Amino acid sequence: MMKNFLSGAWIWSRRYITLPLIIAVAYIVFVLFFNENSYFKSVEYQAEIDRLEAEIKENNDSMNYYRRLNASLTASSEELERIVREQYHMQRPNEDVYVFEKSK
Repeated sequence: MMKNFLSGAWIWSRRYITLPLIIAVAYIVFVLFFNENSYFKSVEYQAEIDRLEAEIKENNDSMNYYRRLNASLTASSEELERIVREQYHMQRPNEDVYVFEKSK
């Protein structure tokens, strides 16, 4: 039984597996898995690109916020005073400031 299976497998392999087929399969395996531009490296690079694009978007949003804030501070002294008093808890002479923080 085993001998018939082995002889059948040998006949099949001699008929269908040729040297050009082995070379083509080896080349495809090399390109997909072992090349520096392999599929897995491409997936890693794409993940890194996506992460960096998200970081760029976040930084652009922050930059736009600070540009708008800068424009409003240079345009209005009242806005500048409001920001300084709220964020940096500064006060005028003879003035008491009480800071209330929200609990989480």
